[in-house]
Amino acid sequence: MTDTTASPADELLIRREGAVVEVTFNRPERMNAFSFAMYRGLHDLCDTLAADDEVRVLVLRGAGGRAFAAGNQISDFLERDAVDYEGWLQELFVKIQGLPQVSIAVIDGVCVGGGLAVATHCDVRVASPSARFGYPIGRTLGNALSSGVLYRCASIFGEALTREMLLTARLIGADRAYAVGALAHVGEDLDAEVASIVASVTSMSRVTIGQTKKQLGHLVSTLEVAADGEEAELRAIYSGPDFREGVRAFMAKEKPRFG
Repeated sequence: MTDTTASPADELLIRREGAVVEVTFNRPERMNAFSFAMYRGLHDLCDTLAADDEVRVLVLRGAGGRAFAAGNQISDFLERDAVDYEGWLQELFVKIQGLPQVSIAVIDGVCVGGGLAVATHCDVRVASPSARFGYPIGRTLGNALSSGVLYRCASIFGEALTREMLLTARLIGADRAYAVGALAHVGEDLDAEVASIVASVTSMSRVTIGQTKKQLGHLVSTLEVAADGEEAELRAIYSGPDFREGVRAFMAKEKPRFG
């Protein structure tokens, strides 16, 4: 049975076929940058999947072939408390990671910012040779990641590449990501690879998958703990001059002039 639904403005396309739910981030004109409505739709979907024993696999991908997702819609941070919004996003990433289903991020093109946060909280990542990964916020917005997102990136890409992503604002290619184990597969025919993974997962023991994800969840919760006082530090950053300049320049399509 195939069932297709959509979020407001069709930004989030959700298709269910048997034991597989596929989500397409559908803002190709914005490189699939996440809007508040898209994040809310993912929150709702995760809540539904958490109680669904029939779905075995969640597949996430971006529309258009140019990006998985290129960060967030910056105007959303201006319309609400930025730190509270970051906290709400962290809750979503934890939900994705804790799903009973095996989650697969299918990455074709750019995967940065919020897109990379979503991808690193999935169980498996496959990518095209053109895929690029990073958090170039040091030369764009002048903000900082929450500890949970930073530690998750380090656990997937390793500390060295995470430092390079954030401290040089460079994007990492698919070949380097695959070399450190952040990707399960790199190739042109991503649909065939996803079909192979789905076939494997749907034939496996639910007990094995469930217990393994539970055990790994305990490991993650031990390692990815925010430092004391982080909320105050993030509030200072989001109310500080660098973030104001970053947002101003982004909205004006200019290069920011950080002090």
